[in-house]
Amino acid sequence: MLYLRALDRGLFRGISGLAQLLLLSSVAAGFYQVVARFVLQSPADWSEAWTRASLIWTVMLGLALAFRQGSMLSVEVLNSFLGKQSRRWLEHLVLVIVLGFLGFMTWVGALMTWQVRFQTSPSLAVSISWVYLSIPVGMVLAMIAVVAHWGEGPSQITVDETTI
Repeated sequence: MLYLRALDRGLFRGISGLAQLLLLSSVAAGFYQVVARFVLQSPADWSEAWTRASLIWTVMLGLALAFRQGSMLSVEVLNSFLGKQSRRWLEHLVLVIVLGFLGFMTWVGALMTWQVRFQTSPSLAVSISWVYLSIPVGMVLAMIAVVAHWGEGPSQITVDETTI
């Protein structure tokens, strides 16, 4: 159990670091685009494509981090009306629904990635499938995050600084 907890902590710490680096690179590329266009009068064609791609990857990785914290899993209105045992059953139901949706999105994202594998981003000169790959990767990481959060057991829900 200790090994799994360390693996979980390491995985999501790595995801967080990668998402932060991608966000930083997106901001830097966007800043460079503005400087190149309006100060140097020579716009760079790669910076807009890189900004878009890195923001897409940041969102998909951030989605997994949000699921790991349980930020996107609570149904607070129902939880406030249910008893302790019923809340756990609701968590199980939400887990099944969310995993089903994320599994479906993984499948659709993988199909989309496969379909565009021969398309090339002209400004980055790489396959556009690298951007589309963020969908199945993000969804699989989100599925791992959901299961990891669920595995921690029932958690107290805080709404407006009040613990329910």
